[in-house]
Amino acid sequence: MPATCPALLLSAPASGQGKTTVTAGLARYHRSQGRKVRVFKTGPDFLDPMILERASGQPVYQLDLWMVGERDCKALLYQAAREADLILIEGVMGLFDGTPSSADLAGLFGVPVLALINAHAMAQTFGAVAYGLAHYRPGLPFAGVLANRVAGPGHAELLAESLPLGLRYYGWLPRDGEIALPDRHLGLVQAAEIADLETRLESAAALVATTGLAELPPPASFPAMTTEPPPRLLAGVRVGIARDTAFAFLYPANLDTLRALGAELTFFSPLADSRLPAVDSVYLPGGYPELHLDALAGNESLRAALREHQRAGKPIYAECGGLLYTLESLADQEGRRAPMLGLLPGHAALQSKLVGLGMQAVELPEGELRGHTFHHSRLETVLQPLAHGRRQRDGKPGEAVYRRGRLTASYLHLYFASNPAAAARLFMP
Repeated sequence: MPATCPALLLSAPASGQGKTTVTAGLARYHRSQGRKVRVFKTGPDFLDPMILERASGQPVYQLDLWMVGERDCKALLYQAAREADLILIEGVMGLFDGTPSSADLAGLFGVPVLALINAHAMAQTFGAVAYGLAHYRPGLPFAGVLANRVAGPGHAELLAESLPLGLRYYGWLPRDGEIALPDRHLGLVQAAEIADLETRLESAAALVATTGLAELPPPASFPAMTTEPPPRLLAGVRVGIARDTAFAFLYPANLDTLRALGAELTFFSPLADSRLPAVDSVYLPGGYPELHLDALAGNESLRAALREHQRAGKPIYAECGGLLYTLESLADQEGRRAPMLGLLPGHAALQSKLVGLGMQAVELPEGELRGHTFHHSRLETVLQPLAHGRRQRDGKPGEAVYRRGRLTASYLHLYFASNPAAAARLFMP
């Protein structure tokens, strides 16, 4: 039996339109009305989901037809529809950007699209942009438009008058520094680092209450879909996972996959903990090690414990920020350099511009896994790669994967549920 639930996909003409702020405000508003809200993020992202999880009080999972796969996307939405009062999906980039795009997801699952348009420095052209988004792809379920960053009531009236008949106007939100979310080189600042995040979320919710978004959208129908649990290849294996403000880029689905494989998960902080827990394997996820050079370099007791873990031939899997931590040294954007673990030969430095971006698959001896890359640092090493990723868009070679003993490291953020058995082999003692 299918499950029905009110649902909305929030998208925009481009990045930087305020999707996360509005989605978070909408989630917090409906949560404050006593509703259970499940929020999803289209495409690979770690920072937006942190904000959305705080807003909704529920974990935020990825929906991506290539990385996650259509079957698992269906299963995630079906399970959410069975338990939630509202499903919200924050799109990625612009509505039609990428292959697959947010529009592809909305069309496949019949979720109506709300187009959020940054109307700053715009008047009647607002109607043209809205019309184009609504009609560019015939048959796309389209709920209507919301104007963001509006100067005031007079400006809002001009925008509303520009819309063609039949296109619903959900209202407008003002330019308001009290709800804007701060950002840095990889995107939004992590939720745990925004001291007044709760105040910002409540303010955004209060503004959402003045728009048509205060009404629940019509229900969407999600077909029944479940997934088979993977074999318990990691039964009894203790996996230590770095998690703090330096290493926080963790997909909930990756943790779910490790638990479903039978692993016992324990967390430690490379910033604060002097000892490594008693574990069989270590997972060093991505994050912002470049912002914590002194603390990471100064925690010599934990660095020694991780070096001993490697010398004992125990598995370590490191990705992006975790890869940087395994190197001999890392420099921030100001050129300040600090020693890291020295598990891999090489040095890295932050760059002023983006160095790597996009979806990739990689064929490892353990099997093929899918994921993505997004980083501002550049690595120099004499170590020859074990393998290279394969770019989803054009099939060209992507990020290098390095291996030394049982240490596997890359800039790639892998999505373990794309091949649980292959992921399990990375952590097997």
